[in-house]
Amino acid sequence: MPSAGDAPPILDFSSFYKNDPAAKKKLVEEVRDCCLHNGFFQITGHNVPLELQNKIMNWNKKFFDLELEQKNTVNKDTTNTWNRGYELMKSQILEEGTLPELKEGFYIGDEITKDHPYFVNKKLNSGPNMWPSEEILSNVEGFKSTALDYYGQVVELAKDILKVLALTLDLEESWFDDFSSDAVATMRLLHYPSQPADSPAKLTRGIGAHTDFGCVTILLQGDVAGLQVYDYSTKEWLDVTPTPGAFVVNLGNLMMRWSNDKYISNLHRVINKSGEERYSIPVFFSGNPDYEVKCLPNCIKEGEEPKWPPITVEQAIKNGYADSYGRAEKYKKEAAAKAAGEVLVKPGQQVAVA
Repeated sequence: MPSAGDAPPILDFSSFYKNDPAAKKKLVEEVRDCCLHNGFFQITGHNVPLELQNKIMNWNKKFFDLELEQKNTVNKDTTNTWNRGYELMKSQILEEGTLPELKEGFYIGDEITKDHPYFVNKKLNSGPNMWPSEEILSNVEGFKSTALDYYGQVVELAKDILKVLALTLDLEESWFDDFSSDAVATMRLLHYPSQPADSPAKLTRGIGAHTDFGCVTILLQGDVAGLQVYDYSTKEWLDVTPTPGAFVVNLGNLMMRWSNDKYISNLHRVINKSGEERYSIPVFFSGNPDYEVKCLPNCIKEGEEPKWPPITVEQAIKNGYADSYGRAEKYKKEAAAKAAGEVLVKPGQQVAVA
């Protein structure tokens, strides 16, 4: 069991691929302990090359070095309806009561065509990727091939992690295979500018305290710190120091729900006070959008009712998006109204006007 006050431990995932039952059993036990403690762990010894990690991180920086007008040519809110492309700074509020978040993003997913069933049926985050033109980003084909290679390898890693998670729950290693088949996963290139020195500390976030919506998240950090994980036992925020080659892995709300709250989807946030630009790349593995998630075997006692009703993957993720983006839109409307001297009145609400 990870000790209270310790950042997520770094586990050697190579044991999963070796013909060494004792080493694999040890890995499963370590992952189980982390899932029960705070739902976070880090892994080395995976199959994603360090060279590829560095290449995609370099492209991350190159993209965000573009002018805002150039990035906006692939703005996800104005060029498409399937959540691909550039996301403006301050588009989300994941922690209620804080300011819009100091991050900008670029969404990438599986490269599918407009005749793909997922696009035709408007499935979760499914459609062609939005790439900048060659005139805007030199060697954009290099960006595209690197991004899709990295995306594909991390999605395969997510499936391997799910095999380990199945073993931690005393299920067959292949238990999550149907869920992983034809899965949707979303990769976000992220850029966090350093927070201004005069920004209110209690309100300003690179990304606010939140839990992830999906099943498993695999995060590649750049070389600037800022990620913090909450430890409920000590009520402290723990810094997750970037480690070259390592991935930070955490469980999302869907896995917590699936396990009947046995496993933890934990609070985490980013506060960048380093004075430097911070970059990271999470891949959110959601699963097959039509798959129905209901209480796993071994996660409920005989005669008990599950804590959560069944839900499809797609609906669970959409609920999470609606909450976080809705808060940001509400804040912006209220700020605009305040600036214009207006009074926002909710339906049925009475206000006194001096």
